[in-house]
Amino acid sequence: MEFLCYHRDRPDSGTLRDELLAEHWSYMDRYAEELIARGPTLSGDTATGSVHIVDLPDPAAARTFAFEEPNYQAGVYRDVLLRRWRNSLGRTMWDFPGGRDGGNRYLVLGLGAGQAVDLPVPPDPNELIAYGPLLSDDGDTWLGTAALVRAPTPDEARAILTVDRYADVEVHNWRFGGRPPGVSRSS
Repeated sequence: MEFLCYHRDRPDSGTLRDELLAEHWSYMDRYAEELIARGPTLSGDTATGSVHIVDLPDPAAARTFAFEEPNYQAGVYRDVLLRRWRNSLGRTMWDFPGGRDGGNRYLVLGLGAGQAVDLPVPPDPNELIAYGPLLSDDGDTWLGTAALVRAPTPDEARAILTVDRYADVEVHNWRFGGRPPGVSRSS
């Protein structure tokens, strides 16, 4: 079962987040095989949250993943969005043809209202890093859509969804996460 976990930072928690970076990376190393995508949301160079898309056995394992995370335990995050998610692209962010760098990247969250929408993959999947529906724990109810996308502007990122069919659409600057290339696990 795949899950999207979006931890939103508390205001002014950046110093604590920086202090816990090595502990956070070590925690995520335990899930290296299960991670589909990961990375911070940003305002300028300041982190505003963390996105993790992970394949775990069940909702209880997803809750453990989300709430035992060191930044959550230390109070860096103000809230957590945790939903089942379906990997419509069938790949990880590391398989994205555009690579780690280049272009603007965004987290687009469309929070559902009513009838399911945007279930098929949009026409240009080469700009999609991750894409899929948000679902209830049992996987039966559509709750929205989440995507990681490369786009020139936030408005163009938002346009991958049928915006008027959602209760709310959020667009956040996002970048590939994890240890930077060349930084070892002992760092």
